[in-house]
Amino acid sequence: MKYEAKIVYTPILEEQEDSPKANTPEKIVDYMKGAHDEDPTVEWVHVVLMDTRMHPIGRIMVTKGCLGYCPAHPREIFKPAIIGAAASIIFIHNHPSGDPTPSHADIKLTQKIKESGKILGIPLNDHIIIGRKEKDPEKKGYYSFSEALAL
Repeated sequence: MKYEAKIVYTPILEEQEDSPKANTPEKIVDYMKGAHDEDPTVEWVHVVLMDTRMHPIGRIMVTKGCLGYCPAHPREIFKPAIIGAAASIIFIHNHPSGDPTPSHADIKLTQKIKESGKILGIPLNDHIIIGRKEKDPEKKGYYSFSEALAL
């Protein structure tokens, strides 16, 4: 099954001079609501494209996997960022189990994406794993690498 890359432009905030930046993990998780609803039993990988003011300019699903694994490679992750002229990205995927605790593979992939972003000049602002509050040991419903490790 082939997936077409389609950028979804969905503003988080109306443009207002005093509006806060939309770069907190909570706002990004809110921005992603509905993105995994088509089939929450599998992993979905999305990239949120950010502008220079740290506001999302769009999101794109880059790959879809199975229950416990979703193949993702930096070339697929950065392709929409390059085409969409993003200043930076946020990498997001879900854990169908509901527990957003990162796996060893999640940690390794985050390091690979961060290094690739440095080379391309498109920094990785965060990697967010979406789960469910009731399954999350911290009861947030997501895991943010930038919160936990100061990307």
